[in-house]
Amino acid sequence: MIYQILKPFIHVALAIFCPQIILPNQSIAKLRGPLLITANHPNSFLDAIIIASFFDKPIHFLARGDAFHKPWHNFLLRTLHMFPVYRLREGKEYLGLNAAAFENSRRVLSQNGIVLIFIEGICVNKHELQPFKKGAARIAATCWKEGIPLRVLPLAIGYSSFNEMGKSVLIQTGALLNQTDLMPLEEEAKNFVYFNQVLFQKIAALIIVPVFKPAPSLFKQFLGKIGTILNGPFYTLLSRFVYRKTKNTVFYDSVLFGLLFFCYPIYLLTLGLLLSFFSVPFFTTTLILFLHTLFAYFATSTKRHTSS
Repeated sequence: MIYQILKPFIHVALAIFCPQIILPNQSIAKLRGPLLITANHPNSFLDAIIIASFFDKPIHFLARGDAFHKPWHNFLLRTLHMFPVYRLREGKEYLGLNAAAFENSRRVLSQNGIVLIFIEGICVNKHELQPFKKGAARIAATCWKEGIPLRVLPLAIGYSSFNEMGKSVLIQTGALLNQTDLMPLEEEAKNFVYFNQVLFQKIAALIIVPVFKPAPSLFKQFLGKIGTILNGPFYTLLSRFVYRKTKNTVFYDSVLFGLLFFCYPIYLLTLGLLLSFFSVPFFTTTLILFLHTLFAYFATSTKRHTSS
């Protein structure tokens, strides 16, 4: 319920945060389950948010378990269809909980749903693939053993920057794969290795870092300057706070996006109340708030930077 309510607003927020998101294969939006999306993982939860925004059907995610430790984090992430998956470094006592995540994934897929798994099992702010874990292979093998007609979609996501608004994002997808493509052998262990080898080659070939954004016109640059002036103080305070809290982690982009998503409307509401206090007419106040948001879009869409 909350997932569907938030989705239109996430589309608007992404248009400002990542004004150039390129998806050459638009047909994936119509894909139906049972579908397992296997993707690289260079930019924390922002990867899942961007990928899910393009699919018509709701997507369930497997996310790192340590993000679920705080009660309100746990509630929010589960509301957004995320299942926790734990690694050994987070403690052996949590590893038993992974069975529940895999079972939840199987249940979703058995009901013709879509599951997204970041097959590397770790997030690193790099576009080079890390060694794959066996979680995706386990989910696929379980489904195929039960006769679930699962298909697997290789997907790669690339960013022009991991720490700036106004970034360009490129999402590339490969051909849909089935059991004969990924697990043609007799032994399960060998099938898992084969599964990962095939997907590693396919995902690696799909990763392209977007480095080009068309030069904005002088008029758009002018509007962007206005947007920077209007929104600069709020953005600077928030981004510096997030930087301090996420320093030396991979969470800067995703936390900044999340806080902007929830705090920017509060900022606009506060500004509206302040204008109302000074008896500014309702129409004028509404126009000012709309222009704040519009100019914020121009401020990010006219930024040009290369990959980092």
